[in-house]
Amino acid sequence: MKIATMPDARFRTVDGVRVRYADSEGSLEPTILLTSPWPESLYAFAPIWETLSARARVIGVDLPGFGQSERRADLMSPRAMGGFLIRLIKDLGLDRPYVVAPDVGTAAALFAAADHPGQLAGVVVGAGGVAVPLQLGDPLRSWVLDPDLEKYRHVDPQVVVNTAMDTHAHDIPDEIRADYLTSYEGDRFYESLAYVRRYPEELPVLAELLSTIAIPVTVIGAVNDRVVPLANAEFLAERLPDNRLVVLESGHFAWEDTPADYAAIVLDALEN
Repeated sequence: MKIATMPDARFRTVDGVRVRYADSEGSLEPTILLTSPWPESLYAFAPIWETLSARARVIGVDLPGFGQSERRADLMSPRAMGGFLIRLIKDLGLDRPYVVAPDVGTAAALFAAADHPGQLAGVVVGAGGVAVPLQLGDPLRSWVLDPDLEKYRHVDPQVVVNTAMDTHAHDIPDEIRADYLTSYEGDRFYESLAYVRRYPEELPVLAELLSTIAIPVTVIGAVNDRVVPLANAEFLAERLPDNRLVVLESGHFAWEDTPADYAAIVLDALEN
């Protein structure tokens, strides 16, 4: 699908997994790697793509199991996804990119930074569950903790995606909403729940590693985020050695709600 301001997405097999990505290409430095939010896709970055690609090479990727990338069961946890990010970076031949990883990418990018020092230049995260004890709003809290996971198999994924967009995002173009709907059709939304179901097990491990992350981390919080409350951003700001916390007057999907502000924060991170 062609989206204005973004190049055509394509597919590449990395570590045996077929992943969808878009690449601005060119010789600009540095490189920014954007990871897809949930239940969205790499097209969530359409509002900021042009601004970022004027200053850097930009690559957007649907993480395995999200967007329209293939799922593999052993990658559906934050720590495993962090390892996959490093393999993706090597496969693409990227030299210490900046990783912008909102939402489900937050914990994965921080695990990547902790487990693979020297591979990333910096990280921009936020709107992803990280706090211990868990600080999550509904429905995410229920998706993570509900003992009866099977009941979500029968939830209409179109209702989930449309409700998320109508409640937490604004003015999503029809073609991008259609991509989100396609990305989670059938059992894809249900299967993607496996990732966040690992939060209770893996977030305490990540919390212990935060003090070892030496690269600069920009943490973006939003005062009106009812899905992942601001407490998660504050949790990181209190524990990361080299971090900057920026709080936006926005909701959960800040990259679409306040794209100009979000892009400015990312670009500022390249300079600091």
